[in-house]
Amino acid sequence: MMRTDTSAETQPARAAEAPALIAIDWGTTALRAYLLDASGAVLDTRASSAGIMNLPKPAAEGGFDAVFEATCGAWLANGEPLPVIAAGMVGSAQGWMEAPYVSTPADPAALVAGIVRVKTHKGVTVHIVPGVLEDGTLPNVMRGEETQIFGALASDTALDHEPYGGLIGLPGTHAKWAVVSKGRIERFYTFMTGETYGALRDHTILGRTMRAPDHQDMDAFIRGVDTAKDDGHAGLLATIFSTRTLGLTGKLKPEQQADYLSGLLIGHELRGLNEVLAREQADLAGKALRLIGNDALCERYRHALARFGCHDARTVAHATERGLHRIALQAGLIQSSAERI
Repeated sequence: MMRTDTSAETQPARAAEAPALIAIDWGTTALRAYLLDASGAVLDTRASSAGIMNLPKPAAEGGFDAVFEATCGAWLANGEPLPVIAAGMVGSAQGWMEAPYVSTPADPAALVAGIVRVKTHKGVTVHIVPGVLEDGTLPNVMRGEETQIFGALASDTALDHEPYGGLIGLPGTHAKWAVVSKGRIERFYTFMTGETYGALRDHTILGRTMRAPDHQDMDAFIRGVDTAKDDGHAGLLATIFSTRTLGLTGKLKPEQQADYLSGLLIGHELRGLNEVLAREQADLAGKALRLIGNDALCERYRHALARFGCHDARTVAHATERGLHRIALQAGLIQSSAERI
Protein backbone atom coordinates (compact mmCIF):
# COMPACT_ATOMS: atom_id res chain seq x y z
CA MET A 1 0.00 0.00 0.00
CA MET A 2 2.85 2.38 0.77
CA ARG A 3 3.88 4.29 -2.33
CA THR A 4 5.78 7.43 -1.45
CA ASP A 5 6.63 7.53 2.28
CA THR A 6 10.24 6.43 2.64
CA SER A 7 11.95 8.73 5.13
CA ALA A 8 11.74 8.91 8.91
CA GLU A 9 9.67 11.88 9.99
CA THR A 10 7.30 13.09 12.65
CA GLN A 11 4.65 15.78 12.90
CA PRO A 12 3.73 17.67 16.06
CA ALA A 13 0.84 16.25 18.06
CA ARG A 14 -2.45 18.06 18.59
CA ALA A 15 -2.57 18.11 22.35
CA ALA A 16 -6.21 19.18 22.50
CA GLU A 17 -7.54 15.68 21.71
CA ALA A 18 -7.01 12.40 23.53
CA PRO A 19 -5.23 9.63 21.57
CA ALA A 20 -7.52 6.67 20.91
CA LEU A 21 -5.83 4.50 18.25
CA ILE A 22 -2.49 3.68 16.67
CA ALA A 23 -3.02 2.91 12.96
CA ILE A 24 -0.19 1.58 10.77
CA ASP A 25 0.15 1.31 7.01
CA TRP A 26 3.06 -1.16 6.73
CA GLY A 27 4.21 -1.92 3.22
CA THR A 28 7.09 -3.67 1.49
CA THR A 29 9.61 -0.82 1.56
CA ALA A 30 8.20 1.65 4.09
CA LEU A 31 5.64 2.25 6.79
CA ARG A 32 3.63 5.14 8.15
CA ALA A 33 2.01 5.18 11.55
CA TYR A 34 -0.81 7.48 12.66
CA LEU A 35 -1.89 8.46 16.15
CA LEU A 36 -5.64 9.08 15.87
CA ASP A 37 -8.29 10.43 18.21
CA ALA A 38 -11.72 8.83 18.54
CA SER A 39 -13.11 10.80 15.60
CA GLY A 40 -10.26 9.71 13.33
CA ALA A 41 -8.40 13.02 13.35
CA VAL A 42 -4.63 12.63 13.03
CA LEU A 43 -2.80 13.82 16.14
CA ASP A 44 0.67 12.70 15.12
CA THR A 45 2.41 10.70 12.40
CA ARG A 46 5.65 8.84 12.09
CA ALA A 47 7.21 7.26 9.01
CA SER A 48 10.09 4.88 8.43
CA SER A 49 11.84 3.15 5.54
CA ALA A 50 11.70 -0.13 7.52
CA GLY A 51 9.12 -1.91 5.38
CA ILE A 52 8.75 -5.67 5.72
CA MET A 53 11.68 -6.25 3.35
CA ASN A 54 13.85 -3.60 5.05
CA LEU A 55 13.78 -4.73 8.69
CA PRO A 56 16.86 -3.79 10.76
CA LYS A 57 17.23 -7.45 11.75
CA PRO A 58 15.52 -10.70 10.70
CA ALA A 59 11.89 -11.24 11.65
CA ALA A 60 12.85 -14.36 13.62
CA GLU A 61 15.13 -12.20 15.77
CA GLY A 62 12.45 -9.63 16.59
CA GLY A 63 12.76 -7.40 13.55
CA PHE A 64 9.08 -6.45 13.49
CA ASP A 65 9.10 -5.79 17.23
CA ALA A 66 12.11 -3.52 16.87
CA VAL A 67 10.51 -1.44 14.11
CA PHE A 68 7.20 -1.18 15.96
CA GLU A 69 8.96 -0.02 19.13
CA ALA A 70 11.10 2.51 17.27
CA THR A 71 8.10 3.91 15.40
CA CYS A 72 5.30 3.79 17.95
CA GLY A 73 6.99 3.21 21.30
CA ALA A 74 6.89 6.88 22.30
CA TRP A 75 3.09 6.91 21.97
CA LEU A 76 2.88 4.06 24.47
CA ALA A 77 5.67 5.26 26.78
CA ASN A 78 3.33 6.69 29.42
CA GLY A 79 1.79 3.26 29.93
CA GLU A 80 -1.56 4.30 28.46
CA PRO A 81 -2.97 1.27 26.60
CA LEU A 82 -3.98 2.09 23.05
CA PRO A 83 -5.41 -0.35 20.48
CA VAL A 84 -3.20 -0.91 17.45
CA ILE A 85 -4.39 -1.78 13.92
CA ALA A 86 -2.15 -2.40 10.90
CA ALA A 87 -2.76 -3.04 7.20
CA GLY A 88 -0.63 -3.79 4.17
CA MET A 89 2.14 -6.27 3.52
CA VAL A 90 2.66 -6.70 7.25
CA GLY A 91 -0.13 -9.29 6.93
CA SER A 92 1.43 -11.14 3.98
CA ALA A 93 3.18 -14.50 4.11
CA GLN A 94 6.44 -12.54 4.53
CA GLY A 95 4.94 -10.24 7.16
CA TRP A 96 4.70 -10.24 10.94
CA MET A 97 1.82 -12.70 10.83
CA GLU A 98 -0.14 -13.83 7.80
CA ALA A 99 -3.72 -12.59 7.60
CA PRO A 100 -5.40 -14.81 4.97
CA TYR A 101 -7.26 -13.05 2.17
CA VAL A 102 -11.01 -12.59 2.36
CA SER A 103 -12.98 -13.14 -0.85
CA THR A 104 -14.93 -10.67 -2.95
CA PRO A 105 -17.47 -9.25 -2.60
CA ALA A 106 -15.85 -7.85 0.54
CA ASP A 107 -17.06 -5.20 2.98
CA PRO A 108 -15.52 -3.85 6.21
CA ALA A 109 -17.31 -6.56 8.23
CA ALA A 110 -15.51 -9.23 6.20
CA LEU A 111 -12.17 -7.56 6.91
CA VAL A 112 -12.97 -7.40 10.62
CA ALA A 113 -13.83 -11.10 10.65
CA GLY A 114 -10.45 -11.85 9.06
CA ILE A 115 -8.30 -9.81 11.44
CA VAL A 116 -5.39 -11.72 13.01
CA ARG A 117 -3.58 -10.70 16.19
CA VAL A 118 0.08 -10.72 17.14
CA LYS A 119 1.60 -9.64 20.46
CA THR A 120 4.77 -7.59 20.71
CA HIS A 121 7.48 -8.57 23.18
CA LYS A 122 6.01 -5.92 25.51
CA GLY A 123 2.55 -7.47 25.33
CA VAL A 124 0.91 -4.96 22.95
CA THR A 125 -1.67 -6.58 20.67
CA VAL A 126 -1.41 -5.58 17.00
CA HIS A 127 -4.55 -6.26 14.94
CA ILE A 128 -3.62 -7.04 11.32
CA VAL A 129 -6.19 -6.44 8.57
CA PRO A 130 -6.42 -9.09 5.82
CA GLY A 131 -6.15 -8.46 2.10
CA VAL A 132 -8.81 -9.27 -0.51
CA LEU A 133 -8.89 -12.09 -3.07
CA GLU A 134 -10.98 -12.25 -6.22
CA ASP A 135 -10.76 -15.91 -7.17
CA GLY A 136 -11.38 -17.34 -10.62
CA THR A 137 -9.55 -18.34 -13.77
CA LEU A 138 -7.16 -15.42 -13.31
CA PRO A 139 -7.13 -14.71 -9.53
CA ASN A 140 -6.50 -11.18 -8.32
CA VAL A 141 -5.28 -9.99 -4.92
CA MET A 142 -4.79 -6.75 -3.04
CA ARG A 143 -3.25 -6.15 0.35
CA GLY A 144 -3.52 -2.66 1.82
CA GLU A 145 -5.49 -1.08 -1.00
CA GLU A 146 -8.74 -2.48 0.45
CA THR A 147 -8.24 -0.29 3.53
CA GLN A 148 -7.71 2.78 1.36
CA ILE A 149 -10.82 1.96 -0.68
CA PHE A 150 -13.00 1.79 2.43
CA GLY A 151 -11.44 5.03 3.62
CA ALA A 152 -12.47 6.63 0.31
CA LEU A 153 -16.01 5.26 0.61
CA ALA A 154 -16.25 6.63 4.16
CA SER A 155 -15.68 10.15 2.83
CA ASP A 156 -17.59 9.91 -0.47
CA THR A 157 -20.71 7.78 -0.31
CA ALA A 158 -21.82 9.09 -3.73
CA LEU A 159 -19.65 6.40 -5.31
CA ASP A 160 -22.11 3.80 -4.04
CA HIS A 161 -24.84 5.27 -6.23
CA GLU A 162 -22.97 5.16 -9.54
CA PRO A 163 -24.72 3.10 -12.26
CA TYR A 164 -22.91 -0.24 -12.66
CA GLY A 165 -20.93 0.53 -9.49
CA GLY A 166 -18.47 3.22 -8.51
CA LEU A 167 -14.86 3.04 -9.67
CA ILE A 168 -11.79 3.70 -7.54
CA GLY A 169 -8.31 3.75 -9.07
CA LEU A 170 -5.04 3.38 -7.18
CA PRO A 171 -2.18 4.25 -9.56
CA GLY A 172 1.24 2.88 -8.72
CA THR A 173 3.66 0.04 -9.28
CA HIS A 174 0.74 -2.38 -9.55
CA ALA A 175 -2.21 -0.13 -10.35
CA LYS A 176 -5.58 -1.30 -9.01
CA TRP A 177 -9.07 -0.48 -10.27
CA ALA A 178 -11.90 -1.52 -7.96
CA VAL A 179 -15.61 -1.60 -8.72
CA VAL A 180 -17.52 -0.75 -5.53
CA SER A 181 -21.22 -1.00 -4.78
CA LYS A 182 -23.33 -1.02 -1.59
CA GLY A 183 -20.24 -0.46 0.52
CA ARG A 184 -18.44 -3.50 -0.89
CA ILE A 185 -15.51 -4.23 -3.17
CA GLU A 186 -17.28 -6.21 -5.87
CA ARG A 187 -14.33 -6.93 -8.15
CA PHE A 188 -11.03 -5.39 -9.15
CA TYR A 189 -8.30 -5.40 -11.76
CA THR A 190 -4.52 -5.11 -11.46
CA PHE A 191 -2.30 -3.49 -14.10
CA MET A 192 1.49 -3.79 -13.65
CA THR A 193 1.90 -0.38 -15.26
CA GLY A 194 4.47 1.21 -12.95
CA GLU A 195 6.68 -1.85 -12.71
CA THR A 196 6.53 -2.44 -16.46
CA TYR A 197 7.53 1.19 -17.08
CA GLY A 198 10.56 0.84 -14.79
CA ALA A 199 11.60 -2.45 -16.37
CA LEU A 200 11.29 -1.16 -19.94
CA ARG A 201 13.09 2.09 -19.16
CA ASP A 202 15.96 0.55 -17.19
CA HIS A 203 16.43 -2.91 -18.67
CA THR A 204 15.54 -2.81 -22.39
CA ILE A 205 16.85 -1.08 -25.49
CA LEU A 206 14.13 1.56 -25.10
CA GLY A 207 16.09 3.27 -22.36
CA ARG A 208 19.26 3.56 -24.46
CA THR A 209 18.00 6.55 -26.41
CA MET A 210 16.25 8.28 -23.49
CA ARG A 211 17.61 11.33 -21.72
CA ALA A 212 16.29 12.43 -18.33
CA PRO A 213 14.02 15.48 -18.87
CA ASP A 214 14.22 18.67 -16.83
CA HIS A 215 10.43 18.81 -16.67
CA GLN A 216 7.39 16.76 -17.66
CA ASP A 217 6.54 16.91 -21.33
CA MET A 218 2.74 16.69 -21.36
CA ASP A 219 2.53 16.74 -25.15
CA ALA A 220 4.71 13.63 -25.38
CA PHE A 221 2.71 11.97 -22.61
CA ILE A 222 -0.62 12.64 -24.34
CA ARG A 223 0.83 11.42 -27.63
CA GLY A 224 1.54 8.12 -25.90
CA VAL A 225 -1.96 7.96 -24.39
CA ASP A 226 -3.57 8.65 -27.78
CA THR A 227 -1.41 6.04 -29.49
CA ALA A 228 -2.58 3.41 -27.00
CA LYS A 229 -6.19 4.57 -27.27
CA ASP A 230 -6.26 4.19 -31.06
CA ASP A 231 -8.15 0.97 -31.83
CA GLY A 232 -6.25 0.67 -35.09
CA HIS A 233 -3.09 -0.38 -33.26
CA ALA A 234 -2.51 -4.00 -32.33
CA GLY A 235 -1.96 -3.54 -28.60
CA LEU A 236 0.85 -2.98 -26.13
CA LEU A 237 3.46 -5.32 -27.59
CA ALA A 238 2.97 -3.79 -31.02
CA THR A 239 3.33 -0.17 -29.87
CA ILE A 240 6.04 0.00 -27.17
CA PHE A 241 8.85 -0.25 -29.76
CA SER A 242 7.61 3.06 -31.18
CA THR A 243 9.30 4.70 -28.18
CA ARG A 244 12.56 3.89 -29.92
CA THR A 245 11.56 4.27 -33.56
CA LEU A 246 10.00 7.69 -33.07
CA GLY A 247 13.34 8.72 -31.62
CA LEU A 248 15.35 7.18 -34.44
CA THR A 249 13.23 9.02 -37.01
CA GLY A 250 13.52 12.35 -35.21
CA LYS A 251 9.85 12.51 -34.21
CA LEU A 252 10.58 12.31 -30.46
CA LYS A 253 13.49 13.98 -28.72
CA PRO A 254 15.48 11.91 -26.20
CA GLU A 255 14.00 14.07 -23.41
CA GLN A 256 10.44 13.24 -24.57
CA GLN A 257 10.72 9.48 -24.80
CA ALA A 258 10.20 8.65 -21.10
CA ASP A 259 6.99 10.70 -20.96
CA TYR A 260 5.82 9.14 -24.22
CA LEU A 261 6.40 5.63 -22.81
CA SER A 262 4.59 6.57 -19.60
CA GLY A 263 1.60 7.81 -21.60
CA LEU A 264 1.68 4.72 -23.79
CA LEU A 265 1.52 2.34 -20.82
CA ILE A 266 -1.10 4.31 -18.88
CA GLY A 267 -3.10 4.62 -22.10
CA HIS A 268 -3.03 0.85 -22.61
CA GLU A 269 -4.09 0.40 -18.98
CA LEU A 270 -7.11 2.66 -19.47
CA ARG A 271 -7.93 1.11 -22.84
CA GLY A 272 -7.98 -2.33 -21.18
CA LEU A 273 -10.10 -1.02 -18.32
CA ASN A 274 -12.52 0.54 -20.81
CA GLU A 275 -12.88 -2.76 -22.63
CA VAL A 276 -13.70 -4.54 -19.37
CA LEU A 277 -16.30 -1.91 -18.49
CA ALA A 278 -17.83 -2.20 -21.96
CA ARG A 279 -18.87 -5.77 -21.17
CA GLU A 280 -21.14 -4.25 -18.52
CA GLN A 281 -22.59 -1.61 -20.86
CA ALA A 282 -20.40 1.05 -19.26
CA ASP A 283 -17.23 2.95 -20.13
CA LEU A 284 -14.97 5.69 -18.81
CA ALA A 285 -16.64 8.47 -20.82
CA GLY A 286 -18.63 10.67 -18.46
CA LYS A 287 -17.98 8.37 -15.50
CA ALA A 288 -17.34 9.76 -12.02
CA LEU A 289 -14.47 7.96 -10.33
CA ARG A 290 -11.95 8.56 -7.57
CA LEU A 291 -8.17 8.23 -7.43
CA ILE A 292 -6.01 7.38 -4.43
CA GLY A 293 -2.26 7.92 -4.50
CA ASN A 294 0.61 10.28 -5.16
CA ASP A 295 -0.69 13.69 -6.26
CA ALA A 296 1.65 14.02 -9.26
CA LEU A 297 0.84 10.52 -10.52
CA CYS A 298 -2.90 11.04 -10.03
CA GLU A 299 -2.62 14.25 -12.03
CA ARG A 300 -1.07 12.28 -14.90
CA TYR A 301 -3.97 9.85 -14.76
CA ARG A 302 -6.45 12.73 -14.82
CA HIS A 303 -4.93 13.98 -18.08
CA ALA A 304 -5.03 10.46 -19.52
CA LEU A 305 -8.60 9.82 -18.35
CA ALA A 306 -9.73 13.03 -20.03
CA ARG A 307 -8.64 11.54 -23.39
CA PHE A 308 -11.12 8.72 -22.69
CA GLY A 309 -13.91 11.21 -21.93
CA CYS A 310 -13.71 11.03 -18.12
CA HIS A 311 -13.50 14.49 -16.56
CA ASP A 312 -14.52 13.73 -12.95
CA ALA A 313 -11.55 11.96 -11.36
CA ARG A 314 -10.87 13.61 -8.03
CA THR A 315 -8.10 12.47 -5.68
CA VAL A 316 -9.21 11.24 -2.26
CA ALA A 317 -7.02 12.55 0.56
CA HIS A 318 -6.32 10.71 3.83
CA ALA A 319 -7.84 7.46 2.54
CA THR A 320 -5.42 5.27 4.50
CA GLU A 321 -6.00 6.67 7.96
CA ARG A 322 -9.74 6.98 7.36
CA GLY A 323 -9.90 3.36 6.30
CA LEU A 324 -7.95 2.12 9.30
CA HIS A 325 -10.13 4.19 11.62
CA ARG A 326 -13.32 2.84 10.01
CA ILE A 327 -12.20 -0.78 10.37
CA ALA A 328 -11.11 -0.19 13.98
CA LEU A 329 -14.55 1.23 14.78
CA GLN A 330 -16.30 -1.75 13.19
CA ALA A 331 -14.00 -4.15 15.07
CA GLY A 332 -14.89 -2.50 18.37
CA LEU A 333 -11.30 -1.48 19.06
CA ILE A 334 -12.48 2.08 19.68
CA GLN A 335 -15.76 3.91 20.15
CA SER A 336 -16.81 6.85 18.05
CA SER A 337 -16.89 10.27 19.64
CA ALA A 338 -20.70 10.23 19.57
CA GLU A 339 -20.84 6.89 21.41
CA ARG A 340 -18.55 8.22 24.12
CA ILE A 341 -20.70 11.22 24.92
